Amino acid sequence: MLCYPENIWQVVSSKNSISYEERGAGKMTKTLITNARIIDGSGSPWFRGSVLVEGDSIAAVGSLQDVVADVTIDAGGTVLAPGFIDIHTHSDIPLLADFRGMSHITQGVTTNVIGNCGNSAAPLSSHNLVNSRAALKATYPDLNLEWTSLGDYLGLLESRGVSLNVIPLVGQGTVRGAVMGFADRQPTEEELDQMRRLVAEAMEQGAFGLSSGLIYVPGVYAATEEVVELARVAARHGGIYASHIRGENDTLLDAVAEAIYIGEATGIPVQIAHFKAMGRHMWGTSVKTLRMVEEARERGVQVTCDQYPYNASATGLAAYLPTWAHVGGKDQLLRRLRDAEERAKMTREILEGTEDWVSCHKGVGWDNTLITRCNDCELEGLSVSKIAELRGIDEFETAYDLLIENDGQVQVVYFTIGDADLERIMAHPAVMIGSDSSAVAIDGPTGKGKPHPRALGTFTRVLGHYVRGKGTITLESAVHKMTAFPAQTLGLFDRGLVRPGMKADLVVFDPDTVADRATYTDPWQYAVGIKHVLVNGVLTYTEKAHTGAKAGRVLKRK
Repeated sequence: MLCYPENIWQVVSSKNSISYEERGAGKMTKTLITNARIIDGSGSPWFRGSVLVEGDSIAAVGSLQDVVADVTIDAGGTVLAPGFIDIHTHSDIPLLADFRGMSHITQGVTTNVIGNCGNSAAPLSSHNLVNSRAALKATYPDLNLEWTSLGDYLGLLESRGVSLNVIPLVGQGTVRGAVMGFADRQPTEEELDQMRRLVAEAMEQGAFGLSSGLIYVPGVYAATEEVVELARVAARHGGIYASHIRGENDTLLDAVAEAIYIGEATGIPVQIAHFKAMGRHMWGTSVKTLRMVEEARERGVQVTCDQYPYNASATGLAAYLPTWAHVGGKDQLLRRLRDAEERAKMTREILEGTEDWVSCHKGVGWDNTLITRCNDCELEGLSVSKIAELRGIDEFETAYDLLIENDGQVQVVYFTIGDADLERIMAHPAVMIGSDSSAVAIDGPTGKGKPHPRALGTFTRVLGHYVRGKGTITLESAVHKMTAFPAQTLGLFDRGLVRPGMKADLVVFDPDTVADRATYTDPWQYAVGIKHVLVNGVLTYTEKAHTGAKAGRVLKRK
């Protein structure tokens, strides 16, 4: 329940954040949250108390019985925690299209780390600008690509305003594309120097580190030592290395070892993204990979991981194809897909693999691959096998046809992760929570297709299904994995804890009702049980509604 004294008025601006002010006085706003079970983010047991917010920061924590505030929120005995930090998102463009970030704010998420999987909004050049502009127009036709540097992009995001805090990474794949396009070769020394300079510029413009997506083009074409050279630059600037590793299927052990090696060679903290063992034949391998993380940490290598709490992954259908099929960019990919001999070669390699590549089709199959976004809405939610049956043609031919019909842009979810691995990984102390999704909305320009339910339910699914339902981890541990742990990994030491002096990113939720509602076939359902969300001290979500606030900030590495 919210209580406003009579002399308090509410202002909602389309440009600025919502604010509560004492009429005519211009005083700093005081918000008091009372009667709460405070889970402070440290992992310690909850305690009863109140929190006073002044401006954008926490002023006091305790009983606070005699404090008078401008706005009082009675938590009613529910939980007050730090706002959740989603360390792995792809919200770079969606937050330009819709500032609200509804699918995340409704889960209590107050901060998005963008630029993951080697794919950031910038830097752009003549080598990758055309493809980036085409991809943007295909997804958000009303948006114009108005930037080339990361600094320009972040400035545009700041000028538009956003409801969530945003932390940028610079993508290794984007950097390589800016210098070399989709060339499948090693860089010259001059090209490597250009890549180093682009990473350094992005770090100077505020990036928190370097990301990689080593199964995606053009990042997949980079040798380990090339990535080491770029990670070394990010390390000198105090950044982290966040990696979608070079394989989560047959090559999983080698891929984890490569990520650890990059950290060991450069001294950079390593964040392994969406940690999993992919494909039925790989189930159980998390015992080995988690031990590899432990052994690296014992040697002094800072390695941590993130995970989303679902059995299915999501990617573009084109990622199923061999890497050579992508050389030269989209136009060359589509040309090869129209060639019968090239199709036959793709099919052989998807089924059999090559010496250095395994398709994510392995251990999954077309019956477990669902189309989530394409031009024909009637196909969304159907498996590739079902579409093949309806068309009366081979499943592989169906997949290739779908890519051609959609100009290469088809999104899928594919069921690949075992329950035992999922829970084992979640319970590990080196693992935090990350959605691997975009902040989108049911209404508005981002409400398209059938997104993976992780976009609307990751954090609440952990709290509801895995904490309350299965007891996989404790509530305090879950909150820690969503708050202080990612904050310390990022070097973000003014958020992630309920402490005086910390920024007032806060969430109030009911631990007895918090839950995800999104499913694979009906994903457009917001989470339940989140009562109030404050971003930088401003009430942004309350009573199942967005307030219109744009209190989020673009956070830049200092």
